This record gives sequence, C-alpha cells and structure tokens, in this order.
Amino acid sequence: MYRRLMEHLATAVLLLDDRLGLSWMNPAAEALFAVSLGRVQGHHLTSLVASDDGMGAVLAKAHRDLHPFTQREVRLTLPGGAVVTVDYTVTPLSASELLVEMEPRDRLLRISREESLLNHQEVIKVLSRGLAHEVKNPLGGIRGAAQLLERDLDDPGLQEFTRVIVEEADRLRDLVDRMLGPSQRLNTEPLNVHKVLERVRTL
Repeated sequence: MYRRLMEHLATAVLLLDDRLGLSWMNPAAEALFAVSLGRVQGHHLTSLVASDDGMGAVLAKAHRDLHPFTQREVRLTLPGGAVVTVDYTVTPLSASELLVEMEPRDRLLRISREESLLNHQEVIKVLSRGLAHEVKNPLGGIRGAAQLLERDLDDPGLQEFTRVIVEEADRLRDLVDRMLGPSQRLNTEPLNVHKVLERVRTL
C-alpha cells in the first residue's frame, strides 16, 4: 500500500539496503535518474550516481547511527555526465533499509536566480533614473547660461562657441534619455555624415 502511494509522489523516493544497494524506486526517481528500476534494481548506488557530493558518506552515517539526515542543494553527477541539484532526506527504516527522498532543485534555483536578476535590474533602473535627474538638472543650467551669454556677445566667433555648448548640452540630455530606454517608438531618418564630421572638427 505504501509503495502504491509513493509511486504517485512527485518526490523521488529510493529504498536502499544496508549495503546501499537499490531495492526499489518510484517513477519520479526513474525520471530523475533517467533509468528504469528493472535495470538497476539490486545494484549499488553508484549505478545511479557517478559523483555524489558526499552523499554516500551521509547515507552510511545514517545507517550506522540510525538517525535521519537532510542535505540541501547537493550536486549529483549521473553516469551519463548530466548534473542535477537536489535536496534529499535519508531516513533509516530499520537496520537493513534506508528511505531516501529527493527533491530536484534545478528549476527552483533557476527561478530564484531569475527573480534575483529581475530585482537587480529594478535597482539599476531606479539608480539610473536618479542619476539621470542629477545629470539633466546641471545640463539645463549650463544650456540656459550659454544662451544668455550668447545674447551679450557681439563676436560671431564667440557666439559659435556658445552654440556648441548648447548643442552639446542637448546631446548629453538626449544620451541620458536613451540610457533610460526609449519612451516612444524610434524614428529613423537620413543623416548627413559630412555635417557630423564638420561638427566634430569644430569641437
């Protein structure tokens, strides 16, 4: 009856003997290890796990002390080379039988990493907005001062310098806006490369 219940569990369940030989496992364990019970029944645990991240020692200790143990985020390397991360609990049922329950963690860890990345991106976005505010305010002041200065200058050459200041302030403002992401659909238009090169020469 208990085995029938365990067959329907999403948690991988294995029954091991006192020599860590596999007596039984449920379909969830077969899916986790990508092998059928018929192929590995009676075989040592190493037929399922090529590298157990210390799991064998924990199982031996649980059997020796008749005490349950739980390990989290253990990386198991399967014979085919695939690596799975699991939480597992080993419970001695008797002096000759161990019950091992395994919960795959790869999907949960991936979700956790994605949530952490989203939170990190949100923090960066907030900091960027604050930085943009701190940059754009002085740019507005510089632009306004350059425009006022241009009105008081009679020399066309000096007025050209103030226009460069205004245009560069506008360029930096637009750059900050682009760093924050487009607020509307981008529009493309032809660009006169010679005009750009002439502007660079002026700077």
